[in-house]
Amino acid sequence: MEVIIMKEISDSIFNKEVITNDIPVVVDFWAPWCGPCKMIGPVMEELDKQYLGKIKFVKVNVDENPVISQEFRISSIPTIMIFKKGEAVENIVGFRPKSDFEQILNRYV
Repeated sequence: MEVIIMKEISDSIFNKEVITNDIPVVVDFWAPWCGPCKMIGPVMEELDKQYLGKIKFVKVNVDENPVISQEFRISSIPTIMIFKKGEAVENIVGFRPKSDFEQILNRYV
């Protein structure tokens, strides 16, 4: 059985999983009908494995979690937000290659 590392979270556990986390957290705001979201998903999963223990990766379905999506003013997807010590420190909208994300993430490890 394959272990799925990248966890899907909801409005109700966002604070516990992201804001109060001791390590940086990457949040992938997505929706199942979004083409670019489907393209970026595998990139995020690869990065999740690559940065295991250094950066946490989670997904938030914007259709199912409107409260947190509105709180962070998510108007375009995919939106990738990076949180460090409870604060949003990066906001990346749209598809980017893995190397772009590596360059950004390396500033937070």
